[in-house]
Amino acid sequence: MVDAAKLFDPLTTIRRRRTAPLVLELDLTEGMIDEPPGDPLSQIMAMRRQRLFDIVEGIRRGAHDPRVKALIVKIGSQSLGMALVQELRQAVAMFRRAGKHTVAWSESFGEFGPGSLPYYLATAFDEIALLPSGSVGLTGLRVENLFFAEALEKLGVDYQGGARHEYKTALNMFTERGFTDAHREASGRIVESLTEQLVAGISSGRDLSEERVRELIDQGPFLATEAVEAGLVDKVAYRDEIYSDLLDRYSADGTPAHLQYVSRYQRTRSLADRVPVAQRSGYVALISGVGQIVTGRSRRSPLGGGAVMGSDTVAAAFRAARKDPNVRAVVFRVNSPGGSYTASDVIWREVVLTSQAGTPVVVSMGDVAGSGGYFIAAGADVIIAQPGTITGSIGVVVGKAVLSTMLAKLGVTSDWIDSGNHAGMFSPNRPFSESEWERVNTMLDHIYDDFVGKVAEGRKMTRDQVHEVAKGRIWTGQDACERGLVDEVGGLETAIRIARDRGGLPPSAPVRHFPQLGPLERLIPAESSEDRTAQAQLRLSGWGPLAELSARLGLPAAGPLVMPGTWEIR
Repeated sequence: MVDAAKLFDPLTTIRRRRTAPLVLELDLTEGMIDEPPGDPLSQIMAMRRQRLFDIVEGIRRGAHDPRVKALIVKIGSQSLGMALVQELRQAVAMFRRAGKHTVAWSESFGEFGPGSLPYYLATAFDEIALLPSGSVGLTGLRVENLFFAEALEKLGVDYQGGARHEYKTALNMFTERGFTDAHREASGRIVESLTEQLVAGISSGRDLSEERVRELIDQGPFLATEAVEAGLVDKVAYRDEIYSDLLDRYSADGTPAHLQYVSRYQRTRSLADRVPVAQRSGYVALISGVGQIVTGRSRRSPLGGGAVMGSDTVAAAFRAARKDPNVRAVVFRVNSPGGSYTASDVIWREVVLTSQAGTPVVVSMGDVAGSGGYFIAAGADVIIAQPGTITGSIGVVVGKAVLSTMLAKLGVTSDWIDSGNHAGMFSPNRPFSESEWERVNTMLDHIYDDFVGKVAEGRKMTRDQVHEVAKGRIWTGQDACERGLVDEVGGLETAIRIARDRGGLPPSAPVRHFPQLGPLERLIPAESSEDRTAQAQLRLSGWGPLAELSARLGLPAAGPLVMPGTWEIR
């Protein structure tokens, strides 16, 4: 005979979950993405990956939800940028201010490797737990550059390049054997500024003096028991012990606390909050600009390696935002080291036109927003950056490798027929002539002058004031704010708050990735370049993860507005 009570068990479980105390969970061991999946391929590739916006918004919602009692986050050794870590720290701080408990745990903060940034994130939480076999790789920050000038010389490669000005050091890796004075000065200040932020955050989170934190950095890494003795972590425990302790603490009246991922919680709440188009009173459009800046459409490689920001795609999104009466403000999320000058100029123009049309544009900078990444932000009404954002690099660079000597050693020769004096100007088979250098310098001067002028106009500064903080120099967001290149230090949540305010929207006004297209809209060909679906077509990049290497070898040029080096702070 069928037990009727058992038939209703699933319904009872669902009903209990809807009313049970809720503990939000976040797993950062696989990192996260800072861009929306804008095309079918991206959606498939990002299906299991968490998005920054969903995490930040989910934590914010949880802070105001009486059902939500706590937040537990697993932190791995996956590389997260300084600005991204600060974004998460600010979200956790907001959650704690609402009176909610937070726990960070890790199997190891860097296992025989750097773990300063993962640990820095953990110190934003009420409680830090570590596996008995784990360690705390608190060893400080490091910026390291490779220089290939001597190797290229031995190979018979002559690298020619020009830059504006001495701090635009992208080509130094090919032309120098070590740091120049300007290169060392700028990079040294980056490390110093980020270390100041790291020390201050750990000091505040763990109730240690900054002097003591610096002493511990010099003594690291630490075994789990040593980390407890030094006050760096609160307890040593395994996952089952950490979770059972937290869930038991917040279970009530015989109802066990329910565990739910932050991203799933956010998606569920977002679906519940959606209203028909006719009832919309306005919203903030979130437009993403992620990756190297190139002409044409945004694209990504089927081999992986991240997205490339296409000027046509981003420009079409801004045009569509200006036409949409429900878009009251735009948050432009920029995470880019720069790239093409002309592509950057196309995007800059659309940003300015959107602002002039009465739709405020607020830029939120990610881990890196420099050179062309700063160029496209310069026309916005407000620029927000995290203290640890790498930005600035207002300058220009161009170069080419002359391979003729190396090829001759290999028995490879070349011959050519030119129709003009400068027809072979960009060929790798010969160096620039004197008259070609004159043209190169004219182009560099023009681009630098235009860059400085646009920044001066957007930032309400004189050209001389901009030039003093430009010269190709990179800054942290904190230093850039002190020099007028950034309006306010903060994250995506700060940018959204300002956008709502400037757009005349209430604090609860929705934020939507823009434009959002349905499956049918993606299949229908665009009416014209003004159609909002024009930017949604998928483009693939054949180089994928090899794009940076191919660009350095002169295969597809990334463009003259590129930041020096590859910036990863761990």
